[in-house]
Amino acid sequence: MSGGRWIGIFLLVGGLWVALLTGCKTAKQVEANAPGKEEAMSPEVFFRSLEEQAFRFRTLTARLNVDLEVGGRTMSSRVDMKMVKDSAFQLSVQPFLGIEIFRMELSRDSIKVLDRMNRRYMAENYEKLRGQTPIEFNFYNLQALFTNRLFLPGEAELTPALYRRFALNQEGASAEIRTEDAMGLLYTFRTDGERKLLSTYVSDAARSYALRWTYADFRAVGERLFPMRMDVRVLKESASVGGLALSYSRVRLNEPMRMDFSIPSKYERITFAQIVRTITHLNP
Repeated sequence: MSGGRWIGIFLLVGGLWVALLTGCKTAKQVEANAPGKEEAMSPEVFFRSLEEQAFRFRTLTARLNVDLEVGGRTMSSRVDMKMVKDSAFQLSVQPFLGIEIFRMELSRDSIKVLDRMNRRYMAENYEKLRGQTPIEFNFYNLQALFTNRLFLPGEAELTPALYRRFALNQEGASAEIRTEDAMGLLYTFRTDGERKLLSTYVSDAARSYALRWTYADFRAVGERLFPMRMDVRVLKESASVGGLALSYSRVRLNEPMRMDFSIPSKYERITFAQIVRTITHLNP
């Protein structure tokens, strides 16, 4: 599969625009408590409990194994990730013996991609990409998806004053949380009895396209639980049209970090539209 297709599916699957206390610690698997009956909490107490359990970090580095599925084909690759909270994160895709084929950087206002196989790059701000993807996110929403946090669309952080913008339905030990943005996108989050976020589901206003991001294999890393496996699906009319399976390993927290994204002078600049044509087999 070409580097262009890797770039394209990463962009379509929630962007990939896609943990754990100082030092490297071994992740310990945690047995989830069996769900049982419990009394419903008030919304304020529920959301406060959810936020208390949420994952925390200043910087994060991790190695991931990524299984990418698109067009009925599957490809696996190692991916190195660096993240500075509320600032930027990078993904370096290295499918061949640690050789990087492309690098992606997502910041608060833009996305940059280096396609080393084809000696080209893309650099666009999110405003310029508006309308070119069926589901749109800001940087903070994407950061929350990768780090297993509840988020409110368009907001940089979740504060108690924003809790009222969610509809909460508690079902015994589990709960469903819903909200809708100004464009009519519906966001549905599901949690378990331990207040772990188990899934995030986003559908467009017409309910034709959706993004489903699920979390599993929670382990104690640092002082919080973190899902070492994530499954990401892009859906069209409820059928999967591609996705990613992410398996985290070698995670580190709060270490000094340097992010480099120098673009070689001879690389050709391309657009997001050219990438879409590549993955849909259209001629450039």
